Amino acid sequence: MDPLFDRINVRDLLSGHDLSDPSTPLSAPDLRLIIGRLESHSLHIKSKVRSYLLSHREDFASLFSQCNDAVFKTNEISDNVSGILSLISDRPIDVEIRKLVDEIGRTTKEAREKREMLGLLKIIVGICERLEGARSAFSDGRLRFAAEEVKELKKALRIGDEEEGEPIVYGLLRKQWADFFDEMQDLFSKFMENAVRFEQDSRTIRVKYKLCVDKMDGIELHTVMEAMDVAGILDYCLAKAADLIIKHAITPAVSYGSPVMFAEDVNQGSEGISETVLKILPSQDCKIVDVDGDAIYARVIQVIKFIFKHICFENGSWIRSFGRLTWPRISDIIISKFLSKVVPEDASKLVDFQKIVKCTSEFEFSLKEMMFISASDGKDYRLSSFSENVEVHFAFRKKTEILGKARNSLLQCDFSLPQDYTSKGPLLKNDGMAINSSNQVVDLIFSSERCVVSKAASQLMELVHQTLQDVCLSSARVALEFYHAVRDAILLYEAVIPVKLERQLDGINQVAILMYNDCLFLSQEILGLAFEYRTDFPDSIKEHAVFADMAPRFHLMAEEILQRQIRIVIFNLREAIDGADGFQNTHQMQQFESAKFSIDQAVFILEKVHIIWEPLLRPSTYKRSMCMVLESVFSRITKDILLLDDLAAEETLQLQRLIHMMLDNLSSLLKSLISAFDSNAKSEEDTSRPIDDLIPSLRKIRKLGELLDMPLKSITSAWESGELMSCGFTILELKDFIRAIFADSTLRKECIWRIENKGGMTTQQSKAMEQYSTQQVHLGVSVLIKLPILEQVDTNCHDLNRWLKKTLPTSQHFSWP
Repeated sequence: MDPLFDRINVRDLLSGHDLSDPSTPLSAPDLRLIIGRLESHSLHIKSKVRSYLLSHREDFASLFSQCNDAVFKTNEISDNVSGILSLISDRPIDVEIRKLVDEIGRTTKEAREKREMLGLLKIIVGICERLEGARSAFSDGRLRFAAEEVKELKKALRIGDEEEGEPIVYGLLRKQWADFFDEMQDLFSKFMENAVRFEQDSRTIRVKYKLCVDKMDGIELHTVMEAMDVAGILDYCLAKAADLIIKHAITPAVSYGSPVMFAEDVNQGSEGISETVLKILPSQDCKIVDVDGDAIYARVIQVIKFIFKHICFENGSWIRSFGRLTWPRISDIIISKFLSKVVPEDASKLVDFQKIVKCTSEFEFSLKEMMFISASDGKDYRLSSFSENVEVHFAFRKKTEILGKARNSLLQCDFSLPQDYTSKGPLLKNDGMAINSSNQVVDLIFSSERCVVSKAASQLMELVHQTLQDVCLSSARVALEFYHAVRDAILLYEAVIPVKLERQLDGINQVAILMYNDCLFLSQEILGLAFEYRTDFPDSIKEHAVFADMAPRFHLMAEEILQRQIRIVIFNLREAIDGADGFQNTHQMQQFESAKFSIDQAVFILEKVHIIWEPLLRPSTYKRSMCMVLESVFSRITKDILLLDDLAAEETLQLQRLIHMMLDNLSSLLKSLISAFDSNAKSEEDTSRPIDDLIPSLRKIRKLGELLDMPLKSITSAWESGELMSCGFTILELKDFIRAIFADSTLRKECIWRIENKGGMTTQQSKAMEQYSTQQVHLGVSVLIKLPILEQVDTNCHDLNRWLKKTLPTSQHFSWP
């Protein structure tokens, strides 16, 4: 059959025709020829197919028969499936199957739970029986067995490892176990109380070996110790015995200066040793002081050996437990009652302390051999650590002592002047004045002057110098502690004194001035410490010792205190002058008396300040501060008077009277300033400068007193000569002053015109301007805080600059600084 299905090739049908050129079209004869040959080929195929089918007829019949059987069976299966589906739809057997499966599952689960419950009940019953057995054994005196059962039951009940969702019965069992455990602990504690007792009358510690507690008679101490060890309650039950031995044996043994001695006694019975006794007796050598600690350590070793032999029965585990319980307290007692008391008070005696270091090391080695302390835990070697670090403890104690002295000195100081201090003159070095020999009159390192300081500052620096001398003689560690003690002691002044004197700093009093002197003195002393001691410091301290960082703090504190005092004084003076109501209508008696009272009040305040400041402040500081205060007073009064816009003749005389009265009353104060200038003079420039140069308003108020009764022409001539400008008057002030005093007239207009339009400057005017400029420079250097005088200076400079622009040629104009 395969040739029938081969592809027909057209070339074979037209074998005689040239078909090499595919583009050549076929002719009609060719096409008819192809059709004829295709029909012939088709008939040939059909003939072959028919002959093939006839030759394989039986095969095709068998094939068709099998197909028919397959279709029949398929229909039969389809009918059966339809029957099954109809049965299922009529009776839902799957539901019944599911119910049966669920019931089987529940039954299986219940059976499993019952088996588990049965197992749990067996465990619970077993635990209950073991608890009851342990109770019974404990009551019968089988203490070790009861302790072992308690230990095993603790693991079975997972005590301390509880989980959520556990059966409630476990909680009940744990409670029963805990109750029994508490009963066991209490009973064992009673056994130990019965075993170890202290008899006060005979001062004896008695250890019994046969014990009787709660109808349990004849229990051996060794058995009790074993049971407690097994149950893990050895530390708890030995606590009271440990307290008793520490209190009545260890503490007396360590008592420094009141030694005791111990005597052991063993009572032998028919059945062996019944008890042992440790007698505490007063030492026969009570007058001998144990300096090295040999006897103290020997007594402690004797007590611990007694415990090791007669209570712990030479069991290493038991004595270690006793040591863990008592050693921290024993070591603290030895340190507090012995080692800390023999720490040298002098650095030169530190070498002698090495004997105690050696004895302490040997003592701890003996305890280690008895296993009383651990051989590997460094924390147990507290005594050696303390004794080997005695330098640190010595330095710490000295540091505490230094800071305590400094604090007490600062808190107890009342900032009063020394009783023998009566000087009214300046304090200068090498002045030969015996009256200034008080410890509170000190030299300033970086100044030629002296000042009076408080007792607290004097004692503080004395303590600082003593400590720094010890630094130079001490080891590196001690020197470092002393260095920090010095810094902390100095800083205590800053922390204590301002808080202590806060209220007094708000008034005008000598306390504030003494505190200013203290801070100034401390700042200069601090700067000198390094220069004085650094070369003698240990090499390791030289790199770290710094004092200069503290000096600026005290210098700033000093300036803040002084400026605060100046502000308070100026505030009080302003309040006093405010009572004069601007010096208006002083020709009326009431207004004059009010102005006079204000002037008297201001003079009183100034005299009070003078009395407090002059004896205490350095001359240079007194000069600077008092000039600030006086400048504020004079400038304020001058300003108020110059602001008056209409003055009667009698009023000018009264104002002149007030000015002269004020200056007369302040004559002693001004003389004190001149004295301060002379004593503090360092150059010819300082000695030649009059007081008016440092208080510009003084010259101005004096001149104002003269102007109040001066004729108009004389006033004009004084301005033209430059005299008024040198006193600080401005064109605006002078014009307003003339308008206030003199009535409007041709002469007044002419004089005002001459003042306004005077061209150029005379030689005297030039010198006056130069002098005025110099005054402002000195004033700007000396004034450290903003005072009202600064505002007046700014106004004067502005007015003078405006006048110069009018009077000088354009090429000579300049700006006043």
